[in-house]
Amino acid sequence: MALLSASASLRIGFGDESTPERIESPLHTFRFDLTMRRVSGVASAAVDICRGGFSECTGLEATMEPKVIKAGGHNYGAAQRVGRVSFATVVLKRGFTRSHDLFSWFQLVSGGAYAWRLSATIVVRDADERPVLVWELDSCLPVKFKAADLNAKGSEIGIEELHLAHEGLRLVAP
Repeated sequence: MALLSASASLRIGFGDESTPERIESPLHTFRFDLTMRRVSGVASAAVDICRGGFSECTGLEATMEPKVIKAGGHNYGAAQRVGRVSFATVVLKRGFTRSHDLFSWFQLVSGGAYAWRLSATIVVRDADERPVLVWELDSCLPVKFKAADLNAKGSEIGIEELHLAHEGLRLVAP
């Protein structure tokens, strides 16, 4: 992951002088897949725990709380500096199935067992199924599991939810 140096500039816009302007089309948000894996120190030792099958993913957000510095004699407003970044809880929803992998993970963690922290990768795809955005979540921990509501009168598909706390959100090249 490359960081901007103090002398580097960030260009925001549709292009520079050497490339013609192009307008990006918005992406459809219904084409995505998710992979959760247990990561050890060696990349080749990563183990896929859960893959795809989610109908909804919300909470991909990061918030930076600026530090306000009130300087004496500076009466027109306070200076704002970079502060701590916090991450929202990511909520995953999928159709209720016979698989109990997500609940088993939650049960292990909430029961006091060794808490496996999983990494998650969310790949957003275009209409041709090519990856266009890849989000990565670091050190995910299940904080809430909700089973599907059971109703004898209902005819809709049951949806289960898993809420994840995590320690980092990155947008990486596909």
